[in-house]
Amino acid sequence: MPEQALYLKWRPTLFDDFVGQEHITRTLRNSLKTGRIRHAYLFSGPRGTGKTTTARLLAKAVNCLNDDTDKRPCNTCTACIAVNEGRFLDLIEIDAATHTGVDDVRDLRDKIAFSPGEGKFKVYIIDEVHRFTGNAFDALLKTLEEPPDHAIFVLATTEIDKVPSTIKSRCLQFEFRRFSTREVADRLELIARREGLKIERGALELIARQGTGSMRDSISLLDQIVADPKEKITLKLAQQVLGTASLSSVRELVDSILAQDAAEGLRIINTAVDSGADPRQFGQQVVEHLRNVLLAQTSSAELIEASDEERALYHDQAARIQRGALLRAVRGFNEAINTYRGGWQPQLSLELALIESIRTPDEVYVEQPPAPRPQQSKPVEEEAEPTVEATPPGTPPLVPMSVIKDRWNDVLKVLFRYSSSAPAVMEYFNVTRVDGNVIILGTNMDLYYQRLQHPDKIKVIERALYDVHKQQLRIRLLLLSGDSNGDDSAREADVNVDDPLISTAKELGAKIHRRDNGK
Repeated sequence: MPEQALYLKWRPTLFDDFVGQEHITRTLRNSLKTGRIRHAYLFSGPRGTGKTTTARLLAKAVNCLNDDTDKRPCNTCTACIAVNEGRFLDLIEIDAATHTGVDDVRDLRDKIAFSPGEGKFKVYIIDEVHRFTGNAFDALLKTLEEPPDHAIFVLATTEIDKVPSTIKSRCLQFEFRRFSTREVADRLELIARREGLKIERGALELIARQGTGSMRDSISLLDQIVADPKEKITLKLAQQVLGTASLSSVRELVDSILAQDAAEGLRIINTAVDSGADPRQFGQQVVEHLRNVLLAQTSSAELIEASDEERALYHDQAARIQRGALLRAVRGFNEAINTYRGGWQPQLSLELALIESIRTPDEVYVEQPPAPRPQQSKPVEEEAEPTVEATPPGTPPLVPMSVIKDRWNDVLKVLFRYSSSAPAVMEYFNVTRVDGNVIILGTNMDLYYQRLQHPDKIKVIERALYDVHKQQLRIRLLLLSGDSNGDDSAREADVNVDDPLISTAKELGAKIHRRDNGK
């Protein structure tokens, strides 16, 4: 028989074994003592925080045969043993994700009138209740309003906002919170000790952080790491298995941001990824570290779950960075992990976040003044480049599209003089078409489309275009749909639209396709 998973093996069977949700277990135990048992409960909260486990404990406690209410559930009477072994007929668990229809609820409503077969109460646990349809909720409502005396409903959900207010108002609501890192690490340490595992406290804390407040997920990660029960699990081994970067790499990267050292930061990112760190998890670690620095800077150090040594580090780094720069770094790396899609350069989003984090507040793209232009005989007041209006759609191209494409690499080289990071972003844009003096640049990457949404950035690109083509050209950005592997919007970049008729047609929403030799 396969060995039972740790999260199932160590699921609490008594209220005393439950940690982290004392505000709920205390209320339920007091209700058991006074006999004030409600007919409907609504448990909400993130996954892995004990909603279903608490529902089973409640079902066991209300049917427990022990005379002492303080000892319910006792785990020794026939009812408690039957619940623990999964053969208690009066405990009915329903997965709302697979029983979403009104017919399922009507079937439940028809059977609920029958008296319990083994215990005192029939307990119905409906998991993920937010998956019910509107008609199913309507059918359940009548049962919740006038349930039989022997029936108790426990509704559990991870998305409380999707449960109708009419259902909420007829239930006693409890909100489960995420477990703290220390609570999870302590529980993992207890499990490891009783399982005879040798594991460092630092590895347990890493697992707890990766579990993001979910006890079940954290115990599953522990189970994943334990390949050989006799092997000692070190922090380094846990990092390798989980694909996380070492804490020193995260600290060094934040130090490079504080020192405005892009070269060192890029080296740290690539070294961490090359060593096996998952880019998304590495980014999450950086965001967590930067958040702690922000909390230390805003005098909210009590919210930081860390050792005294780590708190001192956060305070030291907080004193060496301005609030605006810190917020920019947090937003940049948070955006990087939220938009991460992998690809052939998985660390690129982290690199871009780093570059954006270390730029000075008054810098947009221009890092050095442009090269001076040759002396001309024109008066000084005419030296400034005049602002030209964009020509209307359908105007014949001022510079042919073929010339724009042929000299695009020259534009990127000139652009590098004004900004070292701009050419990397422009690699994700294609020249889609040319309307008069307007060059339309298209991309299907929303991340890079948003990065160029600033007038100063557009002006730098237009300046580089002027240096190459000696014409006052304007830029317009276009966010394309689909990918670059064959959809219509991506192929438009390959169609010659120098013809004003084609340009006008495209402005009206037409799709342009190339026709090669009648194929």
